[in-house]
Amino acid sequence: MPISLHTNRRIVRASAIYDLLVTAAFATPWTFALVHGQLSSLNVLLGGEALPAFMPFHMLFACLLGSIVLVWSVLRMLEPTQRLGRFDGVGRFLFSLWMAWCLAVTGAPMLWLFVVPEFAWGVAQWWPVRRDS
Repeated sequence: MPISLHTNRRIVRASAIYDLLVTAAFATPWTFALVHGQLSSLNVLLGGEALPAFMPFHMLFACLLGSIVLVWSVLRMLEPTQRLGRFDGVGRFLFSLWMAWCLAVTGAPMLWLFVVPEFAWGVAQWWPVRRDS
């Protein structure tokens, strides 16, 4: 059942806020170091192994990703259009694919906490929108 354009825009904005909250700590080496430790502890708590230590090059790519997601989040918060939501949905399906690959390779249980919402936001943003909205 298609949703209204207004509902679609609310979903796009909500996904942007979610990204902002989840990804903000990935934007700097200092905050990511704290989050990495928490994620490692969470993975152990869920029955997995401690996450490997990050070296400066790993940290660089984590922070680049965090930075661009923050900028992309602010854009979608300010302009929550269906078009941007569709692009974001494609990105989320790609992120979900790579998270699922990592889950298959490592078995890290904490990845479920990321892959499920990521895929769900992608589906929500690709849900059909009524033409008369």
